[in-house]
Amino acid sequence: MAEVLPIKDLKARLNKGERLLGLDIGSKTIGLALSDTTLTVATPMETIKRTKFKNDAARLQDIVNRQNVGGFVLGWPINMDGSEGPRCQSTRAFSNNLGEKIDLPQALWDERLSTSAVERTLIEADRSRARRKELVDKMAAAYILQGALHAL
Repeated sequence: MAEVLPIKDLKARLNKGERLLGLDIGSKTIGLALSDTTLTVATPMETIKRTKFKNDAARLQDIVNRQNVGGFVLGWPINMDGSEGPRCQSTRAFSNNLGEKIDLPQALWDERLSTSAVERTLIEADRSRARRKELVDKMAAAYILQGALHAL
């Protein structure tokens, strides 16, 4: 069973050259972003359309294997007042289930305003509504992961 660690402790658990995988977990999709091996830059990767957890976990395991991932950073959807709501419960359940399938350390990172920041950026870049919908989840994952990388 994988541990959920404070972000500052996650880096110490990685082997040299391992990457972090950022996840923006939604009810219908999971946005993914990948760090570089120096843990400096987060890059949007892809968006997984959620199906059964078993299938989602298998897809994540494949990415872990192919990309030399050593840990996860999960977006932590706390409310604006800092309280935990139903989305936090859902993320915690996902984290627990993921930890049972993939034994890699995890950290939770405050994702407040990540989606709105990404939406604003895409609007400023004059992206169509359809293109924004296609990009927002993986870009939100990169926004979350980049924040965590800065904290490291």
